[in-house]
Amino acid sequence: MAPVYEEIGGAGAVEAAVERLYDRILADPDIRGYYAQTDISRLKAHQRAFLTAALGGPDTYSGLTIRQAHAGRGVTEAAFDGVVAHLVATLRELAVPADLIPQIVAALAPLKSDIVGTEPGRAA
Repeated sequence: MAPVYEEIGGAGAVEAAVERLYDRILADPDIRGYYAQTDISRLKAHQRAFLTAALGGPDTYSGLTIRQAHAGRGVTEAAFDGVVAHLVATLRELAVPADLIPQIVAALAPLKSDIVGTEPGRAA
């Protein structure tokens, strides 16, 4: 069985997904505030590398740990779930096969405890 990365179309698919995902996130008034002080171009590059690695692609993510990257941001469970919802909508827009979407979400779901913080400066 091929990695999900290959099944969705490789680097081009990941790049398209990241671009559309951040278009959606930055248009969402409930989520965009988390990115106010963020270099979006740099973030997109990290996200492409991270997703590629998470989905079984050839790149190796070498950025901060997920916990480090989100420490002090006070990300709520609702914001995390909103980003996941935007990811699912993005994957559907890009015609990712319906049976692969749950696999992609499942690969990212375990990261929730490292991303969601109960208050700024404290990861849950």
